[in-house]
Amino acid sequence: MNYQWYPGHMTKARRMMEENIKLIDLVIELVDARIPLASRNPDIDALGKNKSRLILLNKSDLADERANKLWKEYFKDRGLFVLEVNSRSGGGIKAIHGIVQEACREKIERDRKRGILNRPVRAMVVGIPNVGKSTFINSFAGKACTKTGNKPGVTKGKQWIRLNKSLELLDTPGILWPKFESEEVGLKLALVGSMNDNVVSVTDMAVDLTGMLKRQYGGALAKRYGVEEEKEVFELLQDIARKRGCLLKGEELDTEKAAALLLDDFRSGKLGRITLEVPV
Repeated sequence: MNYQWYPGHMTKARRMMEENIKLIDLVIELVDARIPLASRNPDIDALGKNKSRLILLNKSDLADERANKLWKEYFKDRGLFVLEVNSRSGGGIKAIHGIVQEACREKIERDRKRGILNRPVRAMVVGIPNVGKSTFINSFAGKACTKTGNKPGVTKGKQWIRLNKSLELLDTPGILWPKFESEEVGLKLALVGSMNDNVVSVTDMAVDLTGMLKRQYGGALAKRYGVEEEKEVFELLQDIARKRGCLLKGEELDTEKAAALLLDDFRSGKLGRITLEVPV
């Protein structure tokens, strides 16, 4: 299946970000800790060139702990500041202020020498759809500043949020890029919910996910659904439908319903802490 999704509003959002980058001291990029590379928009590196950079491994509570450590080292080795966070629970959020000050130390010192005191650091918050930017901002601010939703495309335009005297955030819409470099990248983005589920096949996604889980997290499906993982992937999906009573009229198996169940269980962490890619 061809996984691509680039609605027209994303072109407008990218243009808005390009226009505002000159106002920015720091780019805070949220990535999905389950797919840290696949969830990085390659356009952000060009956009944030010569700016301080902070990578937040969001939804880190859903990702494999060992993989989180590997990804932190990966980004640090490339000269980026990095933190694990869980925006929904607030995990890791308190450490961000200190990291922001460290990342922007040169800018703050430069202002001080010029006699400019107390000018806030301006940070642009960027990331792909449904990575949790709005939830992060609300958690960081300690109040509801932005609209949130468990689907891509909730944030439509830019919004400045003044957190305190030392930091202002620019919230931006989630954007993908016009053409993914590989089918695998598109699949991973679809699996974590960064594409509109209405434009992809839920059954195809579930079949691909079943294969990935068999290879990388053997036993996860057996533990959750009581199925035998030695079978072919579509047979496994049928077994999940049978075990969970996903039936159509006439006792026919409803594999589409089973596929949606499997995807929901993966996205919510009910299959365990799973990371779909590790640094190589």
